[in-house]
Amino acid sequence: MNAKIDTVQSSAEALRYPWDQHPGHEEVVEVRPGVLWARLKLPFRLNHVNIYLLADGDGYAMVDAGFGNEETIEAWTRLFDGPLKGVNITRLIVTHSHPDHVGLAGWIVERFGCPLMMSQVEYLQSVYHQNRGTEEGRNAQRLFFRRHGMDESLTEKLLGRGQDYLKQVSVLPPSYRRISHGDEIVIGTRRFKVITGGGHALDQVMLYCADDKLFLSADQVLSKISPNVSVWAVEPDQNSLGEYLASLASLTTTLPYDLLVLPGHGVPFYGLKTRIKQLADHHEERCRLIAEACREVPQTSRALVPVVFNKHVLDEHQMGFAAGELVAHVNYMIVEGRLTAETKDGVLQFRTT
Repeated sequence: MNAKIDTVQSSAEALRYPWDQHPGHEEVVEVRPGVLWARLKLPFRLNHVNIYLLADGDGYAMVDAGFGNEETIEAWTRLFDGPLKGVNITRLIVTHSHPDHVGLAGWIVERFGCPLMMSQVEYLQSVYHQNRGTEEGRNAQRLFFRRHGMDESLTEKLLGRGQDYLKQVSVLPPSYRRISHGDEIVIGTRRFKVITGGGHALDQVMLYCADDKLFLSADQVLSKISPNVSVWAVEPDQNSLGEYLASLASLTTTLPYDLLVLPGHGVPFYGLKTRIKQLADHHEERCRLIAEACREVPQTSRALVPVVFNKHVLDEHQMGFAAGELVAHVNYMIVEGRLTAETKDGVLQFRTT
C-alpha cells in the first residue's frame, strides 16, 4: 500500500508540461472545458503574459488584463474580432498591481461594463504606482539606491527607464470589489478558493478549484523562471523574500500534488510541489553566493549584484529589478541572522556572521 502511494505521489510530483506550444498572438487555447488561455506580448526580456478566461454564465471571467499600451489594445481587439468574437466579459479579476497584469484593467472594464475584482492592497498599490511620479518619491528612491552603493550615474538611469514601466497602466476604474484570502467565489459551475501571498507582490491573488484540481498561480509559482522578489524605497527594510518563502511553504502544505497549474508567465504544468522546491532552492543558492562574497570583506548591494546576476548583461530596466532583488536577499539574511549590516560613508555594507 505504501509503495503504491509513494509511486503515485512521485509521478504527480514530476514536472510535466502538457502544452509544448503556447497560443499564437491571435489564438486562444482551451486547457480545460470552459478554461481558455491567451498570451499577450510584453516589451521586455520577459516577452509575454498569460491571460485566462473562465466560463461564467453567459460569458467569461477574465483573469488579468495585460500591459497598458497601444500594442496590447490592438492585440485584444484582434482577439475580440477573431476567436473571442461575441464573448462577453462578466468580470475582471486582477491578480496583482504590476502593469503587465493590471495595465489594461480600465480599458477592459469600460469596454464590457464589468466589475473589477482585486485584493484591497493590490488595488491601492496600483493607485500608488499610477501616481508615484512626485519629486518627493523620486528623491526617496534616489536615496535608497545611493544607500545601497549605486553611483550617481546608475541611480539616474534606474530612476529613468528602469522605473518607466510602472506607469504603463490605463486609468484605473474608480471602484472595485474586494477579494481576500480565504474567500470562496463561484465562477460559472466552479468554486474557487482565494489564496493570497506576498513577496513578488504585496497580496497577490491566486485561485484554487479543488473539484477540478486547477490552480491559477499568477506570478507566485512560474513554470520555468523565478518571479522577481524585490525591496524598494517605499519600504526599505521589508523582508519580501521571507514573505515569499513563507507563501511557498504554505502552498506546499495546503495544496495537493496533482494540480494543473496555470501561471502568469510560461506554460501550464503539473508538479507544483517540485517546482516550489526548485524555487526555494534557487533563492537559497543566491543566499549562499552572497554569504561567500561577504565572508572576508564587507560588500555593498551594488558590489553583490554581479555576484548573483552573472549570466546576462543587464540594461537599466533589468538592473532595477536585479538591485531590488539583491536587497530582498540581504534583508532576508539579516532577519535570519546570516548577515550583519554596517554603514560606512552613508552606504550599507554587509558581512557574513
